[in-house]
Amino acid sequence: MRIKEIKNLIKFVAKAGAREVSIETEKLKLTIKAGEKTVIQQAPVVELPAISEPKQSAPPPLAKEQDAASEEESKYLTIKAPIIGTFYRKPSPDKPAFVEIGDSVSEGSVLCVIEAMKLFNEIESEVSGKIVKVLVEDSTPVEFDQPLFLIDPS
Repeated sequence: MRIKEIKNLIKFVAKAGAREVSIETEKLKLTIKAGEKTVIQQAPVVELPAISEPKQSAPPPLAKEQDAASEEESKYLTIKAPIIGTFYRKPSPDKPAFVEIGDSVSEGSVLCVIEAMKLFNEIESEVSGKIVKVLVEDSTPVEFDQPLFLIDPS
């Protein structure tokens, strides 16, 4: 199964709202489980007993500062990771970052790359605007649909 097919399957599972999808062939066993986080397992897969999440009480009320920050950030557009992998801000270690806070970007501008299964996937801006915040540290793993950047479209 190619990375593009896996990406499309992940997007389909997320949009369809399915909880779990499994595909099994002679050479591959792929399970995508959706929940708070998307998990991908690929052959060889060792079956582990299910671990239930501890029950949580209602979340504590948010502080006024957090509410103000959330309202401020809500006017920005969020660029999210279309795949899981490792987030890189630079095309290579000796090059400058694709974008910095305050940079203006246009639709289609490369913002970062995400490395998945030895393939480097360029992540492009979906809108024109100004980079307000980078939400992920360089060279760290990211999950599917994890927020990466905040962009001010005005």
